[in-house]
Amino acid sequence: MELMTDQRFRKTMKYLRAVLIISLIGMALAAVMIGGILVYAKILGPPPLAVPQSTLFFSDDGTVIGESNNGQKRYWAPLDDISPHLIDATVSIEDKNFFEHNGFDYKRIAGAALADIKAMAKVQGASTISQQYARNLFLEHEKTWKRKLLEAFYTIRLEMNYTKKEILEGYLNTIYYGNGAYGAQAASQFYFGKDASELSLAEASILSGIPKGPGIYSPFASAEKADQRQKVILQTMVKNGLISQKEADLAAAEELELVGEHMHPRSKTAPYFQDAVRNALKTQLNLDDRTIELGGLKVYTTLNLKEQEIAEETIDKLISKDSEIQVGVVAMNPKNGYVKAMVGGRDYEASPFNRAVQAVRQPGSTIKPLLYYAALEQGFTPSTPIRSEQTTFRFEDGTPDYTPHNFNSKYADDDITMAQALALSDNVYAVKTHLFLGEETLVNTAKKFGITSKMAKVPSLALGTSGMRVIELANAYSMFANGGKKISPVLIKRVENHKGEVIYEQEPFQMKILKPDLAFVMTHMMTGIFDRKLNGYAQVTGSTVINDMTRPYAGKSGSTETDSWMAGFTPQLVTAVWTGYDKGQVITKTVDKTYAKNIWIRFMEEAHKGKPAKEFKAPKDTVGVYIDPSNGKIAGENCPVKRLTYFAEGTEPAEYCTDHLSHKEEHKTEQPEKKPDTPWYKKLFRWAS
Repeated sequence: MELMTDQRFRKTMKYLRAVLIISLIGMALAAVMIGGILVYAKILGPPPLAVPQSTLFFSDDGTVIGESNNGQKRYWAPLDDISPHLIDATVSIEDKNFFEHNGFDYKRIAGAALADIKAMAKVQGASTISQQYARNLFLEHEKTWKRKLLEAFYTIRLEMNYTKKEILEGYLNTIYYGNGAYGAQAASQFYFGKDASELSLAEASILSGIPKGPGIYSPFASAEKADQRQKVILQTMVKNGLISQKEADLAAAEELELVGEHMHPRSKTAPYFQDAVRNALKTQLNLDDRTIELGGLKVYTTLNLKEQEIAEETIDKLISKDSEIQVGVVAMNPKNGYVKAMVGGRDYEASPFNRAVQAVRQPGSTIKPLLYYAALEQGFTPSTPIRSEQTTFRFEDGTPDYTPHNFNSKYADDDITMAQALALSDNVYAVKTHLFLGEETLVNTAKKFGITSKMAKVPSLALGTSGMRVIELANAYSMFANGGKKISPVLIKRVENHKGEVIYEQEPFQMKILKPDLAFVMTHMMTGIFDRKLNGYAQVTGSTVINDMTRPYAGKSGSTETDSWMAGFTPQLVTAVWTGYDKGQVITKTVDKTYAKNIWIRFMEEAHKGKPAKEFKAPKDTVGVYIDPSNGKIAGENCPVKRLTYFAEGTEPAEYCTDHLSHKEEHKTEQPEKKPDTPWYKKLFRWAS
C-alpha cells in the first residue's frame, strides 16, 4: 500500500514538473513573442495618423466658399479647441481608465468576457479609445480574429509612439457621429451649428452618445433613445466625479436647438473659380487629386465675394434668358495679380467648361494696345500720322493679297494719328504699323505681356485673329495699369495642411518689363475710347458706355464675327469680358454685340462703389501736351478740340496746329512755298496701294 502511494506521489510530482516546465517554456515563448512584437512595433516606428479630411476653400476675407465633396465631412480640431465637456463625456462613457492603461483595459476585458459567457452572446464591449482609434485609422470593421489581432498590434504601436493627448485628439477627430459627420468639429456644426469648442454640457452629452450607434442614438434618428443615452452618460460622469448631480439634472432638462445641416455644403459660390483653384493646386503646387480632395487642406484664395456676386448678378440681369450667348469674365488687382472675380459661363451645372481660362477666342482689336506699345518702343508717338484709306497689301513672298476693312467700311481718307487710330479702332492704321514693325514683333510683344497662346505671324494678327484666353488679356492689361510690371494671375494666397502647417504661400513677384513712361503713354491713349471731347467729333468705340461712367477708365473693345470683347482698368482693378457662342457661331443680333461692353461697365461701376476715383498718374520722363487730335500737332487757341496727350519726354510734338487760324492770321504766317519732303511714315508703305 505504501509502495503504491509512493509510486503515485512520484508520478504526480513528475507530472507537475512536466506541467511546470511546459508552463515555463510557454511563458518564455510568450515573453519572447510579446517582446518580439514590442521590438517589431518599435522598429516600425509611429504609424501614420493621416485620415481623409475635407479640404476647405476660403475667400479673401476668410469666408468658406466651398469644400471638397467626397460625401464625408471631416475637419480637424486640436484638443484645446474641443469642449472639455465633450472630452469628459467621451472618456467617461467610452474608456474611463484611458489615462491609466497602456492601450488595453484588462480588467474591463475580463468583465466583458464574463458577461458574454453568462449571456451566451456578445453583450458588452471592452475596446479602449486607443483600440477604437486604431480600428478607425487602419482597419475595416469586420468581426474576425485577424482584424482583432491587427487592431491589437496597431494599438501597441499607437501607445508606444504617441501621447495620450495625441491619441485622444485623433480619436475625437475620426469617430463617426452619423449623418456624414466624422469628428467632433463636423458633428458639432451639423447637430448644433457651432464649433466643437462651444458645446455645452447638455450638447456634449448628447453628442458623445451617438458613436455607439449613429442610426439609433442620433437625435434625428430617435429623440427618445438619444435622451436615454444622454442620461446614462451624465450619470456616468457623476459617478466618475466629473460633474455634480445638479449639473447632470440641469443638462438633462435643457431644451436643445438642433440644426441638422452641415455648415459647409458643396457651395455654388464661384464654381468656375473653385475649379481653377483645384487646377492650380495640381499644376502649380504639384498636389495629387487625393491630397486635394481628402487631405484636409485649407486653401486661402484671392476671391472677393462682393465682386464675384456683382459679376454674376450683372450677367444674369443683362443677358437674355433665351440667348445662347456665353460669357467669360476675369477681374484682377493689377498690383499683385490677385484674381478677384471669375465667371466661366452662365450655368455651371449645364456646362462646367471654364470660358475664362480654357476657351481660346479671337481677341479682335483688344490686341491693338499691345501692338501700339511695341510701336512706341520703336519711335512712334501718339501723334504719329498714317493715312487711313481702303488699302490692299501685296507681298513679294507669295503671301496672298490682304485687304483689311474698318467697321462699316468707313475710312478717314486722310492721315490720322495713333491716338485717333486707337480711339476709333482704325484697322488700316493697325495693319500698316504691324507690317512696318515686322510680324515677329507683335508675336514677341504678346509673350512679353504674358500671353502664352500661340500667335500666328500674319498681317491680320494686328486685328486679333490669333486666339487667346480671357485671363491672359486681363493679365496683359494689368501691366499697363501697374506701370509696366510683369505679374501673373494669382488664385491662391496660402495653403495649410491638416495640421495647420503652411505648405505654400504666395510670394510677391514683380519684374519691370515695360518702360514706365511708355506704359503710361499707352494707358492714357486707352482713355481716348471714352473721351467725351472726341465723341461726336469722331465716333469713339466706347461711346455707348460713356454716360454710365463716373470715374476715369482706360480700355479697349474688340470684335470679330464670332467674338465680342471689352477689357479695361482703373489703377485699382482690371477686368476683361468675352461674350460669344461656344461653337463659333456668327454674332448677328445687335443686342448680342453689346453684351461685353455693358457687362464690363456695369461691373466696374458697381465694383468701385465706395472707392476713391483715382486718376492715372503720369510718371517722370513724360510730358503732357494739348494737341489737336485731328492732326496730332500742338493745339492753338482756335482749335475746336484740344485733348491733353502724354508723350515720352523728348518725343512731344514741336509744331503748332495752323489748320484753324483765321484768314488774317494765315496771311501773317505765310511762308515761301517749299516742296515738302516725303514724310518717313509714307515711305514705309510702298507695298500698299
